[in-house]
Amino acid sequence: MGHIWRCAHLLLYCCLLLSTVGVQGSGYLKYKDPKQPLNTRIDDLLSRMSLAEKIGQMSQIERSVATPDVIKNDYIGSVLSGGGSVPAPQATAQEWASMVTEMQKAALSTPLGIPIIYGIDAVHGHGNVYKATIFPHNVGLGATRDPELAKKIGSAVALEVRTTGIPYIFAPCVAVCRDPRWGRCYESFSEDPKVVQMMTQIIPGFQGEAPPSSRGRPYVAGTRNVAACAKHYVGDGGTNKGINENNTIIDFHGLLQIHMPPYYNAVINSVSTIMVSYTSWNGVKMHANHFLVTDFLKNKLKFRGFVISDWQGLDRITSPAGSDYHLSIKLGVLAGIDMIMIPFNYTDFIGNLTSLVHDNTIPMSRIDDAVRRILRVKFTMGLFENPFPDPSLAGELGKQEHRDLAREAVRKSLVLLKNGKYGEKPLLPLPKKCGKILVAGSHADNLGNQCGGWTITWQGLQGNNLTAGTTILEGIKSTVDGSAQVVYSEEPSPDFVQKGGFNYAIVVVGEPPYSETQGDNLNLTIPAPGPSVIETVCSNVKCIVVLISGRPLVIEPYINKIDAFVAAWLPGTEGKGVADVLFGDYGFTGKLSRTWFKSVDQLPMNVGDPHYDPLFPFGFGLETHPSY
Repeated sequence: MGHIWRCAHLLLYCCLLLSTVGVQGSGYLKYKDPKQPLNTRIDDLLSRMSLAEKIGQMSQIERSVATPDVIKNDYIGSVLSGGGSVPAPQATAQEWASMVTEMQKAALSTPLGIPIIYGIDAVHGHGNVYKATIFPHNVGLGATRDPELAKKIGSAVALEVRTTGIPYIFAPCVAVCRDPRWGRCYESFSEDPKVVQMMTQIIPGFQGEAPPSSRGRPYVAGTRNVAACAKHYVGDGGTNKGINENNTIIDFHGLLQIHMPPYYNAVINSVSTIMVSYTSWNGVKMHANHFLVTDFLKNKLKFRGFVISDWQGLDRITSPAGSDYHLSIKLGVLAGIDMIMIPFNYTDFIGNLTSLVHDNTIPMSRIDDAVRRILRVKFTMGLFENPFPDPSLAGELGKQEHRDLAREAVRKSLVLLKNGKYGEKPLLPLPKKCGKILVAGSHADNLGNQCGGWTITWQGLQGNNLTAGTTILEGIKSTVDGSAQVVYSEEPSPDFVQKGGFNYAIVVVGEPPYSETQGDNLNLTIPAPGPSVIETVCSNVKCIVVLISGRPLVIEPYINKIDAFVAAWLPGTEGKGVADVLFGDYGFTGKLSRTWFKSVDQLPMNVGDPHYDPLFPFGFGLETHPSY
């Protein structure tokens, strides 16, 4: 009897084996079946991958070196565009989508057919792309105190990015900038972690609102949304003297109190990825910090997405950068970084990481953790089912609805800091009907200055030919009554102002575009000829000064000469939003997201500090009512 049962079991096993072979032979792969549970798909794919395929998934390379052969032969998992890296000057959305399609075809032609995830900086709109809507930079959005607006902006940006075939963005920056001397301060919503936390609502805008069952785990709603990236983990906004990529000196309690809170919200809001900061914490490079990346972020905060390095972030672990790349890779990967933004010397990276695994310096369990996280994001966002650009989104880039939203954001971001000299009537809102208006200054008719860094190129551009948009001057001209005469002079002489017969003047000055280290600035003065234009104009006619800048600048020497003063931050392409509020179609509502210092000698100075003595305190902002 036992013999019969053994035969029966053997026969059943053979039948099952044959049926499995039959199913596999017919091309069925569990990981390609969207009906399978997420972890089943991840486990199935991971079990089929060679070490070369796993290391490929951990590799992110720059568009300029990402040929189809490289993607295919090295099993590359991700490609990015650096700032200003485009398929062609003034490339159309279709040209971008075609480029992504060719890369994706190469990835899908590999034996396992794992799609690439293409990433790009979209820190205030789809900034690399010609004719995209450029929104105010984060410092301005922080002044709106409007998380619902941030969410709407996130949704609009996601659509414009997806129009170009790209499913992943390196945004939002959730830095808490504690020193305006830092060149990235405009990428920070506020010096106050509570405001930054509030504005992380931009993440469900980018990714789509996660259902309760998915909250806290990576989530992307579909092909009209993008995977987001909270950055730069952690303490990037707290460096000594605001020096970019420098050292943040603070105890663990302070780090948790000031710089960590936005990451709690980012993880709860299901952010897909987190980028590590170039900075150090008390002398230890964040890219090599196992405690903060693995023990705290992954294990304590239960972050389930993937951790990505910054551009050449591993190289910069050593000083000078790249002096011991083998060591840098070892420290970065063992710290818990999952995807490495290499971005050029991928053969060195792949060779070094392969040898570190072969000699057991880096255990296979660490590689598997990295790849599992990368695959989780790719599966969750539907990249296996929808790897290619969606042609139905072709009309989303720079569309009027998005420009209207950006204009609304400009209106709400403006902060009115002075309105009339002491004892005099408020000057704003201005009358649309009046004889003659002088508009002066380097930033009144300069779209590039208005947009700032991360616009078309990494550092931004000056002038009006960089992209589509409306300058502040154009906005003023289209807002005033037809009977009013608007005269523009970038740098008028005293004689011109005195004899011009102007009812009032609008002076628009500020910083040129910059980003990152190029924006570090220890004196924070208004660049020339801004101060002399203020002096010339405001000494001779009632004047409104509109400051275009990524941070508070030294204004105290001129404030008594100025009749009205508006902080307009870096408003982006929709300059009409400034005129909307100056002329009373809408009221001023913005509140300072940063402390406005009297002198740089006071820095760093943030709300809540002892001896807090600002020119304008955090949260300050005068209000006006629309003049209907």
